[in-house]
Amino acid sequence: MNKNKALLISILLPATLFSFMPDKKNAVDASIPENVMLDTAANLVTDGATPKLISSQFSFTEGPAVDKHGNIFFTDQPNDKIWKFDTNGELSVFFDKTGRSNGMYFDKKGNLITAADENNQFWAISPDKKVTVILDNHKGQRFNGPNDLWIDKKGGIFFTDPYYQRPYWQRKKPDMADERLYYLAKGRKEAFVVDSNLVRPNGIIGSADGKNLFVADINDKKTYKYDINKNGTLSNRRLFAPMGSDGMTLDNKGNLYLTGQGVTVFDPEGKKILNIPLPGWTANVCFGGVNRDVLFITSNKSVYTLQMNVKGIK
Repeated sequence: MNKNKALLISILLPATLFSFMPDKKNAVDASIPENVMLDTAANLVTDGATPKLISSQFSFTEGPAVDKHGNIFFTDQPNDKIWKFDTNGELSVFFDKTGRSNGMYFDKKGNLITAADENNQFWAISPDKKVTVILDNHKGQRFNGPNDLWIDKKGGIFFTDPYYQRPYWQRKKPDMADERLYYLAKGRKEAFVVDSNLVRPNGIIGSADGKNLFVADINDKKTYKYDINKNGTLSNRRLFAPMGSDGMTLDNKGNLYLTGQGVTVFDPEGKKILNIPLPGWTANVCFGGVNRDVLFITSNKSVYTLQMNVKGIK
């Protein structure tokens, strides 16, 4: 194999397991090998690029989302903060007391929509930091714990609602037996179930053309692909990848990036083409930067960037 098709990754950091991890038994840490052979995936990563540690000052990082300028926002859920990593590489606290926000996504108006699971709600945080609760129950019952979301071109929200017992909750069991996938149409005040036949739905992302939805069933170790219908319902569920995921993203070539044990990339046909190992549990990933060609990765108490040849979708 050509030497240009080898990615040298030399980050060796201790990993700490946190109660915020989706499934500790699957979060086994391992040393990063000296070389990761990319083969057909070599053109995804910029020649010579390696994951760059930005900071390890957090407790557990999650939910990266990119605004229209390329700035990246992410959560430190145990510390109840949303951080900003701007296009100049500067870190700052964007928002405090976030309702324990987890997954996040920007809408077309620049509002940061967050899965705020402290009180099982969805928040809209405006550019001037005003909070609006847009959803807080399903037919009078509390959600399990809103986890991750994706907003379609119509402004509707697809979201996952698994149950992970949080140390800040008084309740010790869910109100609802099923862990479901939902859709909240724009302007509506009640979401409807689009799939209840999942063990523990978690990561979610939609395709650039809005025609397909990818959802990870993390405890069943599967990621599914759906067709999105005009009314927000889903059809034609099929297995896309034989592994689950925490957060996920897509690039402009249609490759799907799954998380957990590093970042694992599948091509549009569902073939595994790359794994980027990182210490500990990799919770989520997105593309950011001015050109959307910087892969931003949240992993335990740390965040990393990796310069890419591909770009994220808008």
